[in-house]
Amino acid sequence: MPSIVSYQKYSDASISRELLFPENPETRQRLGVELATIDGVTYVSLPDGVKLPADQPKEIVDSIKPVTLTVQEKAGIADASPHVALIRAKVRQEIAEKLSIEDELGLIRSKLRAPAAANAAFEAYDSLAEGARSRAAAEKAKLGL
Repeated sequence: MPSIVSYQKYSDASISRELLFPENPETRQRLGVELATIDGVTYVSLPDGVKLPADQPKEIVDSIKPVTLTVQEKAGIADASPHVALIRAKVRQEIAEKLSIEDELGLIRSKLRAPAAANAAFEAYDSLAEGARSRAAAEKAKLGL
């Protein structure tokens, strides 16, 4: 399970300081994702078992903290995160490739009118939508959200 850390970025008239991310030693690829900044606090997701480099900029080192997010904090970070915005857009795109908004609303209305009635078209839509949402939930879980 990924871990979440928070910190406060630093900047003055001459410098800016941000968190130094760990890297994959073979590929030099950065490990971790900056999720969002809310009220001056930046939240970062680190893959399971990955630790931050010990040598962080002195201007931010005291603000770096491991975080256990509440449900409300997860929702707030998700709403502010460009990564989650992309995940949500993929869900909408996946559904839109199969159904127009009008078709989707029509299927929902038909189910509301006759909730107990068998409706193969609604069941197919529901399966599509739930599959897309399930994949999105798995992607968000990889981010610790």
